[in-house]
Amino acid sequence: MEKILIVDDEPGMRMLLEQTLEEVEQKGIELLTACNGEEAIECIKSAKPSLVFLDVMMPGMDGFEVCNRVKNEFGMTNIHILMLTARGEDCDKKRGKEVGVDSYMTKPFNPDDIVKKVVEILGLEKNMVI
Repeated sequence: MEKILIVDDEPGMRMLLEQTLEEVEQKGIELLTACNGEEAIECIKSAKPSLVFLDVMMPGMDGFEVCNRVKNEFGMTNIHILMLTARGEDCDKKRGKEVGVDSYMTKPFNPDDIVKKVVEILGLEKNMVI
């Protein structure tokens, strides 16, 4: 079963993403959540999700560090990391690329764009989402 991990320190953002991905979840994809970088690392190591929505700005370990550890330290290059952040500056995108971020989207986001991106990344049928 495919899994998607949502990592954000804001409970409202995690809930919004879960609601946005409800249709995908109904197609048999498991949604997991983490509220900080440490929790994200543990979940990624144990659950091995196919896709991770990762916030940049979190207390303790930020999204760049999480991505760097997953991609470069653990060598888990098969996990697609999508940085979903309010920080859309070029320097942030450049730093994301340097640590192995696969995709970059900024908040606020259009829910339809999120669903389309998930369908594209996971290779789901285009017609599964209305």
